[in-house]
Amino acid sequence: MTTAPQLRNRYLQDSVNTASPAKLLVMLYDKMILDLVQGEEALRGGDREVANYKLNHAQEIVLELRTTLNVDAWDGAPRLANLYGFILTELIGANISQSPERVAGCRELLEPLRDAWREAASATAAG
Repeated sequence: MTTAPQLRNRYLQDSVNTASPAKLLVMLYDKMILDLVQGEEALRGGDREVANYKLNHAQEIVLELRTTLNVDAWDGAPRLANLYGFILTELIGANISQSPERVAGCRELLEPLRDAWREAASATAAG
């Protein structure tokens, strides 16, 4: 018998496997920002273990975005790579110093990017 969590996991895996590259990028941004929100909340609540886990996962996503970015693809790519480097440094520092404010600053930089990628993905899908 298949359980509800198994069905959910299969649905999520199928969603990832069938998503376009643009949709995958948006999914990564969504998860990264969710990690930042939850990490910030955990820091504010004094839950160091959850904060560390969420911030480390967000760092892994930033690293993935940075390493898969083709800096020769467009003229803004090197600046985006630099932003990813800055975000990574800030998240490491926020985790060490347990600073929810630094996490919030990263989230505030990344949310408009996520929204722009979502818009671009929608335009690509519609076009």
